[in-house]
Amino acid sequence: MAKITLKGNPVHTNGDIPKTGSKLHDFTLVDKDLKEHSLSDFKGKKKVIYTAPSLDTSVCLLSTKKLNDLAKKHKDTVFMVITTDLPFAQKRICGLEHIDNLVVLSLVRSKKCAEDMGILIVDGPLEGLIARSLFVVNEDNVVKHVELVSEITHEPNFDTI
Repeated sequence: MAKITLKGNPVHTNGDIPKTGSKLHDFTLVDKDLKEHSLSDFKGKKKVIYTAPSLDTSVCLLSTKKLNDLAKKHKDTVFMVITTDLPFAQKRICGLEHIDNLVVLSLVRSKKCAEDMGILIVDGPLEGLIARSLFVVNEDNVVKHVELVSEITHEPNFDTI
């Protein structure tokens, strides 16, 4: 169980995040058009995976926009954003903000991915949502870099990608 904070108050996740060198479990999530995507769909490609509670918050949206800009410069890498938003909200926000270089995925059908990654928040006001984290994963889904953001209201360190 990892400890993080929300505005300085402690909250916990359901477990520990995967360590550098470990392999991510396959997962299946839903995109903003209700189409299912598995991690295995992107086998053979480098991936940057950003997880956040909701695109409908200022920090999550700002980070997602930064990733969208990074994705334009790194066409050889798949950039994913995983949130607990409904796909309809993701589609609306991505449309309004011109976010079109990312694979935006929802945990609407299953939170198993979040549980396996140890990022499901289990207490506090955001219980049931996911922690902010950043994963860099190679072509074989091996974690090359991981950051669990210690304060939910802060952005991850994008310079590490």
